[in-house]
Amino acid sequence: MKLLGMEKVKDGKYLKNYELTYINKAGKEKKYEIVSRSEITGPEAIGQRMSGVSIVAYHEDKMLLLREFRMGVNRFVYNLCAGMINDGEALEECIQRELYEETGLNVKKIRCILPPSFAAVAFSDVKTQIAFVDVEGSFEDHTSENEQITACFYSKEEVRELLETEEFSSRAQIAAYFFTVSDMSDRIKNGIDK
Repeated sequence: MKLLGMEKVKDGKYLKNYELTYINKAGKEKKYEIVSRSEITGPEAIGQRMSGVSIVAYHEDKMLLLREFRMGVNRFVYNLCAGMINDGEALEECIQRELYEETGLNVKKIRCILPPSFAAVAFSDVKTQIAFVDVEGSFEDHTSENEQITACFYSKEEVRELLETEEFSSRAQIAAYFFTVSDMSDRIKNGIDK
């Protein structure tokens, strides 16, 4: 595949739409649409900017999951606490701010932060990091009027049941699955997977 060029086709409030023109492996032209949270100044800038964080949080032997209404799918789904990094904000500050805004909880300890990865490679160059943290405090609602979130801690048994009966974001589903079937969460909580 060879990228021939790109053009911005829409400049929305939060997302920018681009049309990329490729030559595919058969030598034919292929148009492909993507969205980005950032201004892409040229082909070399696609996927270069880290924009957010997803937080896999634990309290004692339980996992934090959010049941939240997502406008993009017009329904409630189980998700991780997550959000975008503000200009000039350190990743650790973003983790604490997003956790507090969405749950009222505080970071007790950051156990591990994975390198940046792409959040939705089929249609976006958005790159985020995944943080594994221990949390403390009490649940409080600090969300905006456009967010509807209920945060709760779940045991492994409760998460197993949710995985069978509820809808999840893919990132939350993967984290929840490994929480229930492996010692991954224990290894991360004990600092082995740093």
